[in-house]
Amino acid sequence: MKVFLFGGTGEGHELAEWLQGEQIPFTVSVATEYGETLLPPGMDVHVGRLTEEDMEALFRSGDYALVVDATHPYAVAVTENIQAAAKTAGLPYLRLLRSSDGEDGCEKAGDMAAAAEMLRGMEGNILLTTGSKELHHFAVPGLRERCYPRVLPMVDSLERCHALGFPPKNIICMQGPFTRELNVATLHQYHIDILVTKDTGGYGGFREKAEAAREANCRLLVVERPRQEEGLSLEEIREEVTRRMGA
Repeated sequence: MKVFLFGGTGEGHELAEWLQGEQIPFTVSVATEYGETLLPPGMDVHVGRLTEEDMEALFRSGDYALVVDATHPYAVAVTENIQAAAKTAGLPYLRLLRSSDGEDGCEKAGDMAAAAEMLRGMEGNILLTTGSKELHHFAVPGLRERCYPRVLPMVDSLERCHALGFPPKNIICMQGPFTRELNVATLHQYHIDILVTKDTGGYGGFREKAEAAREANCRLLVVERPRQEEGLSLEEIREEVTRRMGA
């Protein structure tokens, strides 16, 4: 019997390495080939984005006993699909919940559209560390020219930035995690006045960004999580997997 792990996050990678070390059979699912390159060799990896129907078919096709969801806290639709597919396939489902760091003294927006609207009323250069999928909210005249999107070094991320009209000199393609020192250097290099981030918690480098913003005297705008979730910590997931899989 195996574990099916959705593991395209930092804690997902850590859990995959733990499963491998404990010799617990598993398949780890990542959305892109780039995500696969971040995993150690020797793992059973499924690469590609999945619909709910795809997930259910995969769960039924293998000897799976458990589904673990370690996807990003902002990937709401993906989590809903995983939950539904696991329920239909009759498999137990565990949600790995990333803790929220929170931050006093920052400005907050309910979603990306609200963040973009707030930024239109703020002056100065903007470092966007929110990923490439929702950059269209910021790609409007008068705002786009002030934005410096920091995205993964992938062709589709760069192409999205170009298609939305962000100036090429503003596009930063880098793979994290980023230290506080590197964030501070980036803020100074591009004369950033406002840093925009999601509430990504420890694995998403939130603390390093918040501390860098304070050190560089930048405003910090946090896009809040889309919903409150229930789930387990990484250590609790390990304990539950061990109990269920008899490791």
